[in-house]
Amino acid sequence: MIRIAACAAAALLVAACAPSVALETRGPSERGPWNRWVAPFPVTGPEGLPYDEPFLGGFDHPRPQLVDIDGDGDSDLFVQERTGSVIFFERLEGPTPRYAWRTDDYHGLDVGEWYRFVDMDGDGDVDLLAEEPFSFIRYYRNEGSVTVPRFVVAADTLRDAVGEPIFSDRQNIPNATDIDCDGRMDLLIGRLAGTVSHFAEVGADANEAPVFSLVTDRFEGIEIVAQLGSAHGANTMALGDVDGDGDEDLLWGDFFEPGLLFVENRGSCGSPSLRTAPLPFPLAEPLATSGYNAPTLGDVDGDGDVDVLVGVLGGAFNPSATSVDNLHWLEQGDRGAFGDRTARFLGTLDVGSESVPVVVDLDGDGVLDLLVSNRVRPDDPQNGALHRFLNTGARTEPALAWDGTFEGLVGGYHVVPAFGDLDGDGDLDAIVGTWLDELAYFRNDAEGGGLRLSLLDSALVTLTRGRNATPALGDLDADGDLDLVVGEASGGLNYYRNDGTREEPRFVLESDSWLGVDVGQRSFPVLEDIDGDGDIDLLIGSESAGIVLFLNEGTPGTATFREVPAGLPVVHFGHAAPAFGDLDGDGDRDVLLGGSAGGLWYFERR
Repeated sequence: MIRIAACAAAALLVAACAPSVALETRGPSERGPWNRWVAPFPVTGPEGLPYDEPFLGGFDHPRPQLVDIDGDGDSDLFVQERTGSVIFFERLEGPTPRYAWRTDDYHGLDVGEWYRFVDMDGDGDVDLLAEEPFSFIRYYRNEGSVTVPRFVVAADTLRDAVGEPIFSDRQNIPNATDIDCDGRMDLLIGRLAGTVSHFAEVGADANEAPVFSLVTDRFEGIEIVAQLGSAHGANTMALGDVDGDGDEDLLWGDFFEPGLLFVENRGSCGSPSLRTAPLPFPLAEPLATSGYNAPTLGDVDGDGDVDVLVGVLGGAFNPSATSVDNLHWLEQGDRGAFGDRTARFLGTLDVGSESVPVVVDLDGDGVLDLLVSNRVRPDDPQNGALHRFLNTGARTEPALAWDGTFEGLVGGYHVVPAFGDLDGDGDLDAIVGTWLDELAYFRNDAEGGGLRLSLLDSALVTLTRGRNATPALGDLDADGDLDLVVGEASGGLNYYRNDGTREEPRFVLESDSWLGVDVGQRSFPVLEDIDGDGDIDLLIGSESAGIVLFLNEGTPGTATFREVPAGLPVVHFGHAAPAFGDLDGDGDRDVLLGGSAGGLWYFERR
């Protein structure tokens, strides 16, 4: 089995990239019973190219920054996807862009809603600015070195010359640089009014944190008016020499602006002048997304000039449309000429948002395949999709390949199936839930294995309350037929006992608040013998509480559940939706975990 950090290049370059870096990419749970892998085996996407690191968890609103964090002369990559932490990708040597995942929580740094690596104290290594909740600026000083950084909080928030904390709207991403080349740092903060506040460094406090003085709330007369009339909104800002003339220009992303805006510095390093009309960027073919774009500058491809990476946070222009295509690489070719090379710079499995995995043999070949549900299709805001990944490998050497979407099931959002033999003919039928309160019953009419589903009942079960029905099937009373547990938006569980026969199910509601369970919001039940004692245990994924675990301490015929306070000890990233299956054929069942960002995490059971 391949367990490596496969070549993490831009999507357009994947085919030329060999997975030659043999790194065991384990996550923070490596000392427990579950190991996290980002590239445990090959997974191929819709374009027929392998994902570099398929199980990164996906990206919904990536906030990137390029910075040489290890002092080796190239631009490494940080991405913030979740509040409070940043993901680190190391730039690897080679002629093409290759970035390898290293951690989802770099140095355990709490960065709030935004972060900026910048050399604040002029000692040659990068320090860190981040949000101090709520809407202030925390300062981490690098007390390590250029090659081995060590970040220490030097100020809970930056302050002005009279000791007042400097306010920075938390939905905006500011920047700091020596904009006028006077040897002192300048702090630039975008405001919701579309203006920029300029603070200049005037000294240091007792902890050697910089102290700033407000110069103006209308830096260079900048006032961004986005495309939607006079609208202003949340914004991002990046500074760098975009046009290669030796001074720092400004790139601006705005909630109400579908692209990036370029403000050229027509002055010089010592005498900046940004009093120019903002222009769409790139100039020849402007970027167009759903808005609220977060740029960063750096040499992505190692050719000696500046490129731009742009994370799409999702603004006023249908964010669902960019739930997958949301990390653009704007490569600089000829001086000042930028082209959009890819909208999926990090190759990873990502179906949009709110992914739910289902492990099942789709084609009847005896090896497990994968279905991944999402909330809505990027190209169809009225319906979700079920993505098929067929296992084209062997039982102990899996290889998943995208095979289109599973069509013919009920429409709407959050289409989630549960499979089991409900009519006693030896194949897998399906109960399908959606964002509504009804669950549909599909009979499998395939011959010789596989799935060919026919709708028998569009409302076999209707929840007494709640929506977003997520079904799980299992024989809870050991009577030979499958019972039904259904999660819902409220975080509770519904238990339906099967009072029918092996050939014809009849589900009778036992409880619409089963076991008194309340996981807060969005319950995702799984029936699984987690402790190997021969009876069915209960696991419940949730929107924010991780995976709740109830062990069955009764008998196969009389279930008695006890909650394990620690839950299932795997890291989650919100909207945790677990699925179990022995994808690697080693005799135990591993975990695939869906989540809010639309990708998957993979945990191997040790």
